[in-house]
Amino acid sequence: MDIPKFKNKDNNWLIEATIDDIQEKMTAGEVTSRDLVQMYLHRIAVYDKKIGSILEINPDALQVAEALDEERKTKGARGPLHGIPILLKDNIDTGDKMHTSAGSLALAKHVASSDAFVADRLRKAGAILLGKTNMTEWANFMTFGMPSGYSSRGGQTMNPYGPGEFDVGGSSSGSGASVACNFAAAAIGTETSGSILNPSLKNALVGIKPTVGLLSRRGIIPISHSQDTPGPMARTVKDAAYLIGAMAGTDEKDPATRAIPSSATIDYAAVLQEKDLKGVRIGVAGEPFILRLSKHKLKLMEEAKSALKELGAELVEDVQIPSSKHIWGFDLFTYEFKAGLNAYLQGTRLPNQIRSLADIIRFNEAYPDKMLKYGQKLLEMSEETSGTLTEPEYILALEQDLRLSREEGIDHALNEYRLDAIFFGGDRGSVIAARAGYPTVIVPAGFVPNGEPFGVSFTGTAFSESVLLKIAYAFEQATHLRKPPKFD
Repeated sequence: MDIPKFKNKDNNWLIEATIDDIQEKMTAGEVTSRDLVQMYLHRIAVYDKKIGSILEINPDALQVAEALDEERKTKGARGPLHGIPILLKDNIDTGDKMHTSAGSLALAKHVASSDAFVADRLRKAGAILLGKTNMTEWANFMTFGMPSGYSSRGGQTMNPYGPGEFDVGGSSSGSGASVACNFAAAAIGTETSGSILNPSLKNALVGIKPTVGLLSRRGIIPISHSQDTPGPMARTVKDAAYLIGAMAGTDEKDPATRAIPSSATIDYAAVLQEKDLKGVRIGVAGEPFILRLSKHKLKLMEEAKSALKELGAELVEDVQIPSSKHIWGFDLFTYEFKAGLNAYLQGTRLPNQIRSLADIIRFNEAYPDKMLKYGQKLLEMSEETSGTLTEPEYILALEQDLRLSREEGIDHALNEYRLDAIFFGGDRGSVIAARAGYPTVIVPAGFVPNGEPFGVSFTGTAFSESVLLKIAYAFEQATHLRKPPKFD
């Protein structure tokens, strides 16, 4: 591939380049969107053999880039994402020539008839949908014991900071690894319970798990309508803010988005101007959230807390969440997965006539060597439900999860201690935030001595993304702890 070279510059500038950096070069005429696509494709060709993060490339990417370059010349840029290559997790529909399979060979020939809402919003913002990333098959709701980043379609995605040594994180594994490797400016993942936050933690990224309903779920292969959400994964807070701002908005076909308050639909990047945290109260979650963290990670937590204090934040130590020791089950997912997946599959045009969860199970049984390396126990458990969401066990589990995660969980702690956000080491708060449908932002906080990335996260109440982003940005700007992985 003929890779563009620039006057007085080599292509190393692209490594860790922010969206603002890229836009500055495009505005100056030093680089085009087509150049960017070529350079990212070159990096994928050279480095992804060891990582396995990319499932497929958009065959129209170069042509889309050329059209956006021409538009920039004649009409100007649409905004910060104009001409920026972005990768998408393989459970997000794109109405183009790419497939959407949730990592399963059962859906390997599925081409969506239209864009997911968030994919459409990205295109309208001028982003280039560069390709699809590998993921833990069925977003890790297929069986017990499946490794993060494994799928029958894509194989095993590796952590670029320690291939074969560190867990890559899941289920948005390919999205995390690809952005860490600078295969695109950023990527979109999805989360039901930790699937954006965990791979962001493992790959030294900023990840935003939004409030459920801030971003539409339409056109995304589901697990749980109570908890599913897409969200951005990027190398900087501002890049992630650009993405969430572009994707947020009301979708008449997703009822959850109708609850968005007018104050939430803002320019999220605009709140990032303030670089101090005076007057911000942050609660540090106590046990059990710090249990089993290594001494090295506890040390990084202490350093992060010191940085927040130096920024002017008031830290409240040992914040207790009443439901913190509750053992969260997966009954909710078991019931909602069948109902959601069957509804999604009814709208597909798969040539193998798969139209239901039962069809998926039968397909897997027909090809056990390829499909059942780790089994399909969770799929089978879900198929045993009615698919109508009428079971008392489901209804009671839903009520309990919301009560324990909100009134007796996050909201209780926020109100009791008069907090703006709750601080967690790593992604330790991801489960309770997921049950509540509340937002979390995770940001790099350094590396332990063996090179494994670590991060800290900030959780708030519904639609508090602007507060969390302000905190995360101030912390990031004060510390700059992310480093790219090293390749041989």
